[in-house]
Amino acid sequence: MIIDSHCHLDYSNLYNQLDDVIKRAEYNQVKYFLTICTTLKSFDTIKLITDKYENIYGTFGIHPHETKRFVNVDKSFILDSVKNNKKIIGIGETGLDFYYNHSEKKVQKKSFIEHIRAASELNIPIIVHSRDAEIDTYEILKSEKKNSNLKVLLHCFTGSKEFAKKLLDLNCYISISGIITFKKSTELADTVSSIPIEKLLVETDSPYLAPLPHRGKSNEPSYIVHTIEKISQIMNVSKEHVAVNTTNNFKKLFDLN
Repeated sequence: MIIDSHCHLDYSNLYNQLDDVIKRAEYNQVKYFLTICTTLKSFDTIKLITDKYENIYGTFGIHPHETKRFVNVDKSFILDSVKNNKKIIGIGETGLDFYYNHSEKKVQKKSFIEHIRAASELNIPIIVHSRDAEIDTYEILKSEKKNSNLKVLLHCFTGSKEFAKKLLDLNCYISISGIITFKKSTELADTVSSIPIEKLLVETDSPYLAPLPHRGKSNEPSYIVHTIEKISQIMNVSKEHVAVNTTNNFKKLFDLN
């Protein structure tokens, strides 16, 4: 069994053919999905999806790119949005993206902290996006974890080995996407080889980041098998070992039986 820990099933190129997307994924042993929120409109669609499909869970979050449009989304707003919905099992994606800077850094940081504090109060994981923002991401997580049992998942990890070690020291989980299959990802492969498999999850980030041999196409959860295969090669373990461990890690992190 495989769990896609981060996909965007509300995006039209997946949502408009969702039954077929799920069937293709299940054919490749992908049994559960976490569909990730990026805007308030996204959340409305995610609630429809999670109500319809028993094996799909969702999150609530404002992507760092979008934070300037949703400055009113604070901790109280988040808590009100997710209360009493057992299919919403995480907060995010949130975090910092200083590569594009579609929203001001100050606005991104404030939103990130509000999401973290909501996740901490709800006792569910925070799903973190970090691009060109390793120092600030780490400092915020370190500061916010001091007084809480915050559960953290760094999604689509492409950072440095040093950043990975700092995250592991904070007891964070790290999710690997199809980027690991790209020919130029040798440094990332070296970093992944240093991460204990007990802290790894896998994801597609579909419809983005299709792995080889599908690079350039619209990504979907069924393609996650290529990511698992690559990780198995890097770690010199079986694909089944990667699938079992990443599935168990997801269940442990998100408190699913």
